[in-house]
Amino acid sequence: MSYVDEVLERVKAKNASEPEFLQAVEEVLESLKPAIEANEEKYRKEALLERLTEPDRQFKFRVPWVDDNGQVQVNTGYRIQFNNAIGPYKGGLRLHPSVNTGIIKFLGFEQIFKNSLTGLPIGGGKGGADFDPKGKSDREVMAFCQSFMTELGKYIGSDVDVPAGDIGTGAREIGYMFGQYKKIKGTYEGVLTGKGLSYGGSLARTEATGYGLLYITEELMKCHGESMEGKTVVISGAGNVAIYATQKAQQMGAKVVTCSDSTGWIYDPEGIDVALLKEVKEVKRARLTEYAAARPGAEYHEGRGVWSVKCDIALPCATQNELLIDDAKQLVANGCKAVCEGANMPTTIDATKYLQENGVWFIGGKAANAGGVATSALEMSQNSERLSWTFEEVDSKLKQIMINIYHNIDDAAKRYGEEGNYVMGANIAGFEKVAEAMLAQGVV
Repeated sequence: MSYVDEVLERVKAKNASEPEFLQAVEEVLESLKPAIEANEEKYRKEALLERLTEPDRQFKFRVPWVDDNGQVQVNTGYRIQFNNAIGPYKGGLRLHPSVNTGIIKFLGFEQIFKNSLTGLPIGGGKGGADFDPKGKSDREVMAFCQSFMTELGKYIGSDVDVPAGDIGTGAREIGYMFGQYKKIKGTYEGVLTGKGLSYGGSLARTEATGYGLLYITEELMKCHGESMEGKTVVISGAGNVAIYATQKAQQMGAKVVTCSDSTGWIYDPEGIDVALLKEVKEVKRARLTEYAAARPGAEYHEGRGVWSVKCDIALPCATQNELLIDDAKQLVANGCKAVCEGANMPTTIDATKYLQENGVWFIGGKAANAGGVATSALEMSQNSERLSWTFEEVDSKLKQIMINIYHNIDDAAKRYGEEGNYVMGANIAGFEKVAEAMLAQGVV
Protein backbone atom coordinates (compact mmCIF):
# COMPACT_ATOMS: atom_id res chain seq x y z
CA MET A 1 0.00 0.00 0.00
CA SER A 2 1.30 3.46 -0.88
CA TYR A 3 2.12 5.98 1.85
CA VAL A 4 -0.78 8.21 0.73
CA ASP A 5 -3.26 5.30 0.96
CA GLU A 6 -1.96 4.35 4.41
CA VAL A 7 -2.44 7.87 5.72
CA LEU A 8 -5.88 8.19 4.12
CA GLU A 9 -7.02 4.98 5.85
CA ARG A 10 -5.76 6.29 9.18
CA VAL A 11 -7.40 9.70 8.74
CA LYS A 12 -10.73 8.12 7.74
CA ALA A 13 -10.71 5.81 10.76
CA LYS A 14 -9.86 8.66 13.12
CA ASN A 15 -12.28 11.28 11.73
CA ALA A 16 -15.21 9.14 10.56
CA SER A 17 -17.83 11.67 11.71
CA GLU A 18 -16.32 14.60 9.75
CA PRO A 19 -17.27 14.11 6.05
CA GLU A 20 -16.20 17.58 4.87
CA PHE A 21 -12.75 17.18 6.42
CA LEU A 22 -12.35 13.70 4.93
CA GLN A 23 -13.43 15.00 1.52
CA ALA A 24 -10.79 17.74 1.64
CA VAL A 25 -8.00 15.41 2.83
CA GLU A 26 -8.81 12.79 0.20
CA GLU A 27 -8.96 15.34 -2.61
CA VAL A 28 -5.63 16.90 -1.58
CA LEU A 29 -3.68 13.71 -0.86
CA GLU A 30 -4.86 11.90 -3.99
CA SER A 31 -3.70 14.80 -6.15
CA LEU A 32 -0.38 14.97 -4.25
CA LYS A 33 0.48 11.35 -5.07
CA PRO A 34 3.05 12.17 -7.81
CA ALA A 35 4.91 14.57 -5.50
CA ILE A 36 4.69 12.21 -2.50
CA GLU A 37 5.82 9.15 -4.47
CA ALA A 38 8.89 11.04 -5.69
CA ASN A 39 9.99 11.39 -2.02
CA GLU A 40 8.02 8.55 -0.41
CA GLU A 41 10.75 7.05 1.76
CA LYS A 42 11.77 10.39 3.23
CA TYR A 43 8.22 11.60 3.85
CA ARG A 44 7.17 8.29 5.44
CA LYS A 45 10.17 8.29 7.80
CA GLU A 46 9.38 11.86 8.85
CA ALA A 47 5.62 11.05 9.14
CA LEU A 48 5.10 14.20 7.11
CA LEU A 49 1.52 13.47 6.01
CA GLU A 50 0.44 12.37 9.48
CA ARG A 51 1.74 15.67 10.84
CA LEU A 52 0.15 17.63 7.99
CA THR A 53 -3.34 16.12 8.46
CA GLU A 54 -3.37 16.49 12.26
CA PRO A 55 -4.00 20.06 13.48
CA ASP A 56 -1.43 21.62 15.80
CA ARG A 57 -4.30 22.27 18.20
CA GLN A 58 -8.08 22.59 18.33
CA PHE A 59 -10.21 24.74 20.64
CA LYS A 60 -13.92 24.25 21.28
CA PHE A 61 -15.59 26.54 23.78
CA ARG A 62 -18.89 27.77 25.20
CA VAL A 63 -20.13 31.22 24.12
CA PRO A 64 -22.91 32.49 26.45
CA TRP A 65 -24.64 35.79 25.68
CA VAL A 66 -27.89 37.61 26.49
CA ASP A 67 -30.51 38.36 23.81
CA ASP A 68 -32.78 41.44 23.65
CA ASN A 69 -35.46 39.66 25.71
CA GLY A 70 -33.03 39.09 28.57
CA GLN A 71 -32.78 35.39 27.75
CA VAL A 72 -29.35 33.79 28.01
CA GLN A 73 -28.30 31.99 24.80
CA VAL A 74 -25.42 29.53 24.43
CA ASN A 75 -23.42 28.85 21.26
CA THR A 76 -20.30 26.79 20.57
CA GLY A 77 -17.11 28.48 19.37
CA TYR A 78 -14.21 26.85 17.51
CA ARG A 79 -10.64 27.62 16.47
CA ILE A 80 -8.39 25.14 14.67
CA GLN A 81 -4.72 26.12 14.46
CA PHE A 82 -3.68 23.70 11.74
CA ASN A 83 -0.13 24.44 10.58
CA ASN A 84 2.28 27.33 11.16
CA ALA A 85 5.34 26.04 9.30
CA ILE A 86 5.51 29.13 7.07
CA GLY A 87 3.94 31.80 9.28
CA PRO A 88 1.31 32.67 11.91
CA TYR A 89 -2.00 30.82 11.62
CA LYS A 90 -4.33 32.71 9.28
CA GLY A 91 -7.94 31.99 8.42
CA GLY A 92 -11.45 33.34 8.83
CA LEU A 93 -14.15 33.05 11.47
CA ARG A 94 -17.38 31.56 10.10
CA LEU A 95 -20.62 32.40 11.92
CA HIS A 96 -23.33 30.06 10.66
CA PRO A 97 -25.65 27.42 12.18
CA SER A 98 -23.93 24.70 10.10
CA VAL A 99 -20.54 25.25 11.76
CA ASN A 100 -19.08 22.18 13.47
CA THR A 101 -15.63 20.68 14.08
CA GLY A 102 -15.52 18.84 10.73
CA ILE A 103 -16.31 21.94 8.67
CA ILE A 104 -13.77 24.07 10.55
CA LYS A 105 -11.12 21.35 10.11
CA PHE A 106 -11.85 21.09 6.38
CA LEU A 107 -11.54 24.85 5.98
CA GLY A 108 -8.38 25.02 8.08
CA PHE A 109 -6.72 22.19 6.15
CA GLU A 110 -7.51 23.86 2.82
CA GLN A 111 -6.18 27.14 4.22
CA ILE A 112 -2.67 25.66 4.69
CA PHE A 113 -2.23 25.24 0.93
CA LYS A 114 -4.16 28.34 -0.11
CA ASN A 115 -2.03 30.53 2.16
CA SER A 116 1.15 28.88 0.89
CA LEU A 117 0.12 29.62 -2.71
CA THR A 118 -0.05 33.37 -2.03
CA GLY A 119 3.73 33.39 -1.56
CA LEU A 120 3.23 35.28 1.71
CA PRO A 121 4.37 34.09 5.19
CA ILE A 122 1.06 32.83 6.61
CA GLY A 123 0.08 29.43 8.01
CA GLY A 124 -3.32 27.71 8.01
CA GLY A 125 -6.12 28.05 10.54
CA LYS A 126 -9.90 28.52 10.76
CA GLY A 127 -12.58 29.18 13.34
CA GLY A 128 -16.13 30.28 14.00
CA ALA A 129 -19.31 29.42 15.85
CA ASP A 130 -22.78 27.97 15.25
CA PHE A 131 -24.24 31.45 15.78
CA ASP A 132 -26.42 33.04 13.09
CA PRO A 133 -26.11 36.85 12.87
CA LYS A 134 -29.14 36.99 10.53
CA GLY A 135 -32.15 38.51 12.21
CA LYS A 136 -30.18 39.59 15.28
CA SER A 137 -30.00 43.19 16.47
CA ASP A 138 -26.68 45.02 16.52
CA ARG A 139 -26.70 44.76 20.33
CA GLU A 140 -27.22 40.99 20.19
CA VAL A 141 -24.40 40.60 17.65
CA MET A 142 -22.16 42.72 19.87
CA ALA A 143 -23.02 40.62 22.93
CA PHE A 144 -22.17 37.43 21.09
CA CYS A 145 -18.93 38.80 19.58
CA GLN A 146 -17.69 40.10 22.93
CA SER A 147 -18.33 36.76 24.63
CA PHE A 148 -16.76 34.88 21.72
CA MET A 149 -13.60 37.02 21.77
CA THR A 150 -13.29 36.82 25.56
CA GLU A 151 -12.42 33.14 25.11
CA LEU A 152 -10.81 33.20 21.64
CA GLY A 153 -8.53 36.07 22.70
CA LYS A 154 -6.54 33.67 24.92
CA TYR A 155 -5.20 31.82 21.89
CA ILE A 156 -4.51 34.45 19.21
CA GLY A 157 -2.10 37.34 18.56
CA SER A 158 -0.52 39.28 15.71
CA ASP A 159 2.48 36.91 15.59
CA VAL A 160 0.56 33.79 16.65
CA ASP A 161 -2.83 33.52 14.95
CA VAL A 162 -4.61 36.27 13.00
CA PRO A 163 -8.29 35.50 12.31
CA ALA A 164 -10.38 37.28 9.66
CA GLY A 165 -13.94 37.45 8.39
CA ASP A 166 -15.85 34.69 6.61
CA ILE A 167 -19.50 33.77 6.08
CA GLY A 168 -21.51 35.70 8.69
CA THR A 169 -18.50 37.69 9.87
CA GLY A 170 -18.34 41.08 8.19
CA ALA A 171 -17.08 44.53 9.17
CA ARG A 172 -19.61 44.85 12.01
CA GLU A 173 -18.61 41.57 13.66
CA ILE A 174 -14.86 42.17 13.19
CA GLY A 175 -15.25 45.61 14.78
CA TYR A 176 -16.95 44.24 17.89
CA MET A 177 -14.39 41.43 18.19
CA PHE A 178 -11.44 43.80 17.78
CA GLY A 179 -12.84 46.19 20.39
CA GLN A 180 -13.20 43.36 22.91
CA TYR A 181 -9.71 41.99 22.21
CA LYS A 182 -8.21 45.45 22.70
CA LYS A 183 -10.07 45.87 25.98
CA ILE A 184 -9.16 42.50 27.53
CA LYS A 185 -5.54 42.50 26.31
CA GLY A 186 -4.78 46.18 26.73
CA THR A 187 -2.83 46.24 23.45
CA TYR A 188 -3.52 47.71 20.03
CA GLU A 189 -2.26 45.18 17.50
CA GLY A 190 -3.18 43.77 14.10
CA VAL A 191 -4.77 40.67 15.60
CA LEU A 192 -7.69 40.59 13.16
CA THR A 193 -7.90 41.41 9.46
CA GLY A 194 -10.90 42.78 7.64
CA LYS A 195 -10.92 45.71 10.05
CA GLY A 196 -12.53 49.08 9.30
CA LEU A 197 -10.36 51.64 7.53
CA SER A 198 -10.40 53.95 10.56
CA TYR A 199 -8.67 51.39 12.80
CA GLY A 200 -6.07 49.58 10.72
CA GLY A 201 -8.03 47.99 7.89
CA SER A 202 -6.81 47.77 4.31
CA LEU A 203 -8.29 49.36 1.25
CA ALA A 204 -9.44 46.75 -1.32
CA ARG A 205 -9.95 44.08 1.38
CA THR A 206 -13.72 44.06 0.84
CA GLU A 207 -13.29 43.54 -2.89
CA ALA A 208 -10.28 41.22 -2.65
CA THR A 209 -11.71 37.69 -2.93
CA GLY A 210 -14.08 38.57 -5.78
CA TYR A 211 -11.51 40.69 -7.62
CA GLY A 212 -8.80 38.06 -7.12
CA LEU A 213 -11.11 35.39 -8.54
CA LEU A 214 -11.51 37.43 -11.72
CA TYR A 215 -7.78 38.22 -12.00
CA ILE A 216 -6.93 34.51 -12.03
CA THR A 217 -9.86 33.71 -14.34
CA GLU A 218 -8.72 36.43 -16.75
CA GLU A 219 -5.16 35.03 -16.74
CA LEU A 220 -6.51 31.52 -17.37
CA MET A 221 -8.54 32.73 -20.35
CA LYS A 222 -5.64 34.81 -21.69
CA CYS A 223 -3.26 31.84 -21.57
CA HIS A 224 -5.79 29.85 -23.60
CA GLY A 225 -6.11 32.56 -26.23
CA GLU A 226 -9.40 33.93 -24.89
CA SER A 227 -10.51 37.16 -23.20
CA MET A 228 -13.25 38.10 -20.73
CA GLU A 229 -14.75 40.58 -23.18
CA GLY A 230 -18.24 39.55 -24.27
CA LYS A 231 -18.34 36.36 -22.19
CA THR A 232 -21.50 35.26 -20.36
CA VAL A 233 -20.80 34.43 -16.72
CA VAL A 234 -22.98 32.66 -14.15
CA ILE A 235 -22.23 33.28 -10.49
CA SER A 236 -23.77 31.68 -7.39
CA GLY A 237 -24.08 33.48 -4.08
CA ALA A 238 -25.00 37.06 -3.28
CA GLY A 239 -22.52 37.82 -0.53
CA ASN A 240 -19.25 39.67 -0.55
CA VAL A 241 -17.40 37.36 -2.96
CA ALA A 242 -20.25 37.12 -5.46
CA ILE A 243 -20.93 40.87 -5.46
CA TYR A 244 -17.34 41.91 -6.17
CA ALA A 245 -16.73 39.07 -8.61
CA THR A 246 -19.77 40.34 -10.51
CA GLN A 247 -18.49 43.91 -10.39
CA LYS A 248 -14.99 43.02 -11.63
CA ALA A 249 -16.28 40.65 -14.35
CA GLN A 250 -18.47 43.41 -15.72
CA GLN A 251 -15.56 45.87 -15.60
CA MET A 252 -13.66 43.36 -17.75
CA GLY A 253 -16.45 43.39 -20.35
CA ALA A 254 -18.23 40.17 -19.39
CA LYS A 255 -21.95 39.89 -18.63
CA VAL A 256 -22.94 38.25 -15.33
CA VAL A 257 -26.52 36.98 -15.54
CA THR A 258 -27.14 35.13 -12.23
CA CYS A 259 -26.79 35.32 -8.46
CA SER A 260 -28.34 33.28 -5.66
CA ASP A 261 -28.97 33.01 -1.94
CA SER A 262 -30.10 30.25 0.39
CA THR A 263 -33.71 30.33 -0.81
CA GLY A 264 -33.53 31.00 -4.56
CA TRP A 265 -31.75 32.54 -7.51
CA ILE A 266 -31.99 35.38 -10.03
CA TYR A 267 -31.63 35.24 -13.80
CA ASP A 268 -31.14 38.73 -15.23
CA PRO A 269 -30.52 38.56 -18.99
CA GLU A 270 -29.49 42.23 -19.10
CA GLY A 271 -26.72 41.61 -16.59
CA ILE A 272 -26.83 41.78 -12.78
CA ASP A 273 -27.27 45.31 -11.43
CA VAL A 274 -24.47 45.42 -8.83
CA ALA A 275 -25.73 48.59 -7.14
CA LEU A 276 -29.18 47.07 -6.66
CA LEU A 277 -27.71 43.77 -5.44
CA LYS A 278 -25.61 45.67 -2.86
CA GLU A 279 -28.69 47.60 -1.73
CA VAL A 280 -30.71 44.40 -1.25
CA LYS A 281 -27.98 42.31 0.40
CA GLU A 282 -25.64 44.72 2.19
CA VAL A 283 -28.03 47.49 3.23
CA LYS A 284 -31.45 45.84 3.60
CA ARG A 285 -30.04 42.33 4.30
CA ALA A 286 -33.07 41.09 2.37
CA ARG A 287 -33.88 38.14 0.08
CA LEU A 288 -33.37 38.19 -3.68
CA THR A 289 -37.12 38.47 -4.22
CA GLU A 290 -36.57 42.19 -3.55
CA TYR A 291 -34.03 42.34 -6.39
CA ALA A 292 -36.57 40.80 -8.78
CA ALA A 293 -39.30 43.13 -7.56
CA ALA A 294 -37.12 46.17 -8.34
CA ARG A 295 -35.87 44.88 -11.71
CA PRO A 296 -38.68 44.09 -14.18
CA GLY A 297 -36.50 42.09 -16.61
CA ALA A 298 -35.13 39.76 -13.89
CA GLU A 299 -36.60 36.35 -13.08
CA TYR A 300 -36.64 34.92 -9.56
CA HIS A 301 -36.66 31.14 -9.10
CA GLU A 302 -37.02 29.18 -5.86
CA GLY A 303 -34.35 26.62 -4.93
CA ARG A 304 -31.27 25.79 -7.01
CA GLY A 305 -30.73 26.35 -10.73
CA VAL A 306 -27.89 28.78 -11.46
CA TRP A 307 -25.85 26.09 -13.26
CA SER A 308 -28.65 25.39 -15.74
CA VAL A 309 -28.11 28.77 -17.44
CA LYS A 310 -26.04 28.72 -20.65
CA CYS A 311 -22.67 30.38 -20.06
CA ASP A 312 -19.00 30.61 -21.02
CA ILE A 313 -17.69 30.82 -17.45
CA ALA A 314 -19.14 29.55 -14.15
CA LEU A 315 -17.98 30.97 -10.81
CA PRO A 316 -19.39 29.20 -7.71
CA CYS A 317 -19.17 31.78 -4.91
CA ALA A 318 -21.62 30.53 -2.27
CA THR A 319 -20.67 27.54 -0.09
CA GLN A 320 -19.22 24.02 -0.04
CA ASN A 321 -20.68 21.25 -2.24
CA GLU A 322 -23.08 23.47 -4.18
CA LEU A 323 -22.05 22.33 -7.69
CA LEU A 324 -23.04 18.68 -8.08
CA ILE A 325 -22.42 16.08 -10.80
CA ASP A 326 -25.71 16.86 -12.58
CA ASP A 327 -24.79 20.55 -12.57
CA ALA A 328 -21.40 19.72 -14.09
CA LYS A 329 -23.13 17.72 -16.85
CA GLN A 330 -25.44 20.67 -17.53
CA LEU A 331 -22.50 23.11 -17.73
CA VAL A 332 -20.63 20.84 -20.17
CA ALA A 333 -23.76 20.36 -22.28
CA ASN A 334 -24.18 24.15 -22.43
CA GLY A 335 -20.61 24.69 -23.66
CA CYS A 336 -19.09 26.18 -20.50
CA LYS A 337 -15.34 26.74 -21.00
CA ALA A 338 -14.11 27.50 -17.47
CA VAL A 339 -15.13 26.95 -13.84
CA CYS A 340 -13.20 28.84 -11.14
CA GLU A 341 -14.16 28.52 -7.49
CA GLY A 342 -14.84 31.66 -5.47
CA ALA A 343 -16.07 29.64 -2.47
CA ASN A 344 -14.27 26.92 -0.49
CA MET A 345 -14.76 23.46 -2.07
CA PRO A 346 -18.08 24.34 -3.78
CA THR A 347 -17.67 21.60 -6.42
CA THR A 348 -18.02 17.96 -5.38
CA ILE A 349 -15.17 15.59 -6.29
CA ASP A 350 -17.22 13.70 -8.93
CA ALA A 351 -18.36 17.00 -10.49
CA THR A 352 -14.76 18.26 -10.56
CA LYS A 353 -13.58 15.09 -12.32
CA TYR A 354 -16.41 15.29 -14.85
CA LEU A 355 -15.56 18.90 -15.70
CA GLN A 356 -11.86 18.08 -16.11
CA GLU A 357 -12.53 14.97 -18.20
CA ASN A 358 -14.77 16.97 -20.51
CA GLY A 359 -12.25 19.70 -21.28
CA VAL A 360 -13.51 22.43 -18.94
CA TRP A 361 -10.65 24.55 -17.49
CA PHE A 362 -11.12 24.14 -13.75
CA ILE A 363 -9.33 26.10 -10.99
CA GLY A 364 -10.17 25.08 -7.41
CA GLY A 365 -10.82 27.42 -4.52
CA LYS A 366 -7.48 27.19 -2.79
CA ALA A 367 -5.97 28.96 -5.81
CA ALA A 368 -8.94 30.88 -7.23
CA ASN A 369 -10.24 32.43 -4.02
CA ALA A 370 -6.85 33.12 -2.42
CA GLY A 371 -7.24 36.86 -3.08
CA GLY A 372 -9.03 37.41 0.22
CA VAL A 373 -6.38 35.89 2.42
CA ALA A 374 -3.61 37.44 0.29
CA THR A 375 -5.04 40.89 0.97
CA SER A 376 -5.47 39.99 4.64
CA ALA A 377 -1.73 39.29 4.71
CA LEU A 378 -1.14 42.65 3.02
CA GLU A 379 -3.26 44.20 5.80
CA MET A 380 -0.95 42.50 8.33
CA SER A 381 2.04 44.04 6.56
CA GLN A 382 0.50 47.50 6.70
CA ASN A 383 -0.30 47.06 10.41
CA SER A 384 3.29 46.01 11.12
CA GLU A 385 4.62 49.06 9.30
CA ARG A 386 1.97 51.38 10.83
CA LEU A 387 1.16 52.47 7.27
CA SER A 388 -1.85 52.48 4.94
CA TRP A 389 -1.40 51.81 1.24
CA THR A 390 -3.64 53.27 -1.45
CA PHE A 391 -6.39 51.20 -3.08
CA GLU A 392 -4.36 51.11 -6.28
CA GLU A 393 -1.26 49.82 -4.48
CA VAL A 394 -3.16 46.99 -2.77
CA ASP A 395 -5.14 46.11 -5.89
CA SER A 396 -1.96 46.04 -7.99
CA LYS A 397 -0.23 43.70 -5.49
CA LEU A 398 -3.35 41.51 -5.40
CA LYS A 399 -3.50 41.23 -9.18
CA GLN A 400 0.17 40.24 -9.38
CA ILE A 401 -0.26 37.65 -6.62
CA MET A 402 -3.19 36.04 -8.49
CA ILE A 403 -1.30 36.03 -11.81
CA ASN A 404 1.68 34.42 -10.03
CA ILE A 405 -0.60 31.79 -8.48
CA TYR A 406 -1.93 30.84 -11.91
CA HIS A 407 1.55 30.39 -13.35
CA ASN A 408 2.80 28.50 -10.27
CA ILE A 409 -0.05 25.98 -10.37
CA ASP A 410 0.26 25.68 -14.17
CA ASP A 411 4.01 25.01 -13.86
CA ALA A 412 3.55 22.46 -11.04
CA ALA A 413 1.00 20.52 -13.10
CA LYS A 414 3.34 20.50 -16.10
CA ARG A 415 6.31 19.32 -13.99
CA TYR A 416 4.39 16.19 -13.04
CA GLY A 417 3.05 15.50 -16.53
CA GLU A 418 -0.49 16.71 -15.78
CA GLU A 419 -0.73 19.87 -17.90
CA GLY A 420 -4.04 21.63 -17.41
CA ASN A 421 -4.80 19.87 -14.11
CA TYR A 422 -4.92 23.02 -12.00
CA VAL A 423 -6.32 21.21 -8.95
CA MET A 424 -3.25 18.96 -8.80
CA GLY A 425 -1.01 21.91 -9.64
CA ALA A 426 -2.42 24.01 -6.78
CA ASN A 427 -2.12 21.25 -4.23
CA ILE A 428 1.46 20.39 -5.25
CA ALA A 429 2.63 24.02 -5.45
CA GLY A 430 1.11 24.77 -2.03
CA PHE A 431 2.37 21.51 -0.48
CA GLU A 432 6.00 21.77 -1.64
CA LYS A 433 6.66 25.00 0.24
CA VAL A 434 4.98 23.78 3.46
CA ALA A 435 6.73 20.37 3.31
CA GLU A 436 10.13 22.00 2.85
CA ALA A 437 9.54 24.27 5.86
CA MET A 438 8.28 21.40 8.04
CA LEU A 439 11.31 19.23 7.22
CA ALA A 440 13.71 22.12 7.87
CA GLN A 441 12.21 22.80 11.33
CA GLY A 442 12.48 19.24 12.65
CA VAL A 443 9.90 17.11 14.45
CA VAL A 444 7.78 19.77 16.15
